[in-house]
Amino acid sequence: MTTPTQKGLIGLLLATTTALPAFAEDISWIYCGDKIDPVHETAIADWEAQNEGWTVTPELVGWAQCQDKATTLAAAGSPVGMAYVGSRTLKEFALNELIVPVPMTDEEKAGYYPHIVDTVSFDGTQWGVPIAFSTKAFYWNKDLFEAAGLDPETPPKTWAEEIAFAKQITENTDAAGYGLPAKTFDNTMHQFMHWVYTNNGQVIDADGNIVMDSPEVLAALQAYKDITPYSVEGATAYEQNEIRAIFLDGSVGMIQTSVGAAFLLEDTDINWGVADLPVGPDSEGAGTLLITDSLAIFSGTGVEDKATEFAKFVTSASVQEAYEGGGAASLTPLRPGQAVDDMLAAGPYWQPFIDGIEFGGPEPLFTDYKGFQNVMIEMVQSVVTGDAEPQEALTKAAAELEEYK
Repeated sequence: MTTPTQKGLIGLLLATTTALPAFAEDISWIYCGDKIDPVHETAIADWEAQNEGWTVTPELVGWAQCQDKATTLAAAGSPVGMAYVGSRTLKEFALNELIVPVPMTDEEKAGYYPHIVDTVSFDGTQWGVPIAFSTKAFYWNKDLFEAAGLDPETPPKTWAEEIAFAKQITENTDAAGYGLPAKTFDNTMHQFMHWVYTNNGQVIDADGNIVMDSPEVLAALQAYKDITPYSVEGATAYEQNEIRAIFLDGSVGMIQTSVGAAFLLEDTDINWGVADLPVGPDSEGAGTLLITDSLAIFSGTGVEDKATEFAKFVTSASVQEAYEGGGAASLTPLRPGQAVDDMLAAGPYWQPFIDGIEFGGPEPLFTDYKGFQNVMIEMVQSVVTGDAEPQEALTKAAAELEEYK
């Protein structure tokens, strides 16, 4: 349900301003970043050649501003044809009638890895086209394992082992056992969701019910409390990439992060390994949070159908494979296929990032995503700092989330 504030502000803007693009044959595209990927430049040219009279005009906007700009223009009644957005925002856009559905055929859905389409869906409707995908895996420093008296070739497979290993590293070396990010930053929530999905937990179900106050999620929050004494000191001062930097410096034994760390580690002297994320007691298998960014098609432009057509073209299997294998090489592939098989053969460290997809889950979709994110961060921080016990923090957060679902 849209909040009164959302209805009032966005509704007023939409009611008072209606603007169409200057040229109905042009699809404006808010493109995040400081340059257009060459793969997308080629795709634009190919699509324009196949669609006489139509053009696609990307507008480069910095990562920190691009989504806000798309939102502001849409709310003001001057929407772009499409924009690159975090899939987490699609529900809020849709309920405010700022974007249009992007229906997918069964064949189109089947082309993706499991649960990818779920990241852009609610109430059985797809509201975006996935264009970028990220998963996480477990990294460990083999030399620190050996120094702590652990087998350097055997990473932990369960949370219990992970906590025990973190304790042993902390007590027997000068390094921290684990890198737990708990800064007031979005990836604090993301990191916790990896633990939720490696224990078969949920935050919100398919019917929009908050189901977070459960034994599975409580176990994840308890594990956070248990591993904190053996983590980097002052976890609330660090976000994910800052924790990664400490690992790259050889000062922490274990972290959970994206494949980008593998590329950086290849240029260091660290003796490292990467494996599936350790799992909780109720896990059905290796899981991970499935984070996607999407192309959203904005309403009121007069080019919705052609923008949808282009969005599917520029994210089609052949274009996407080239994009993921080029400048966006740190992205997890969206679809299985020969290109992925070749990638796994060339870089075996990729395997854990694919393994977690089967039992992974999407970023939960809320009408106020930032509200949801802030509740989750506050919950994690309260447990990490010792200000609240896990059950107390979980029950409080679950009640607060009712406002944002």
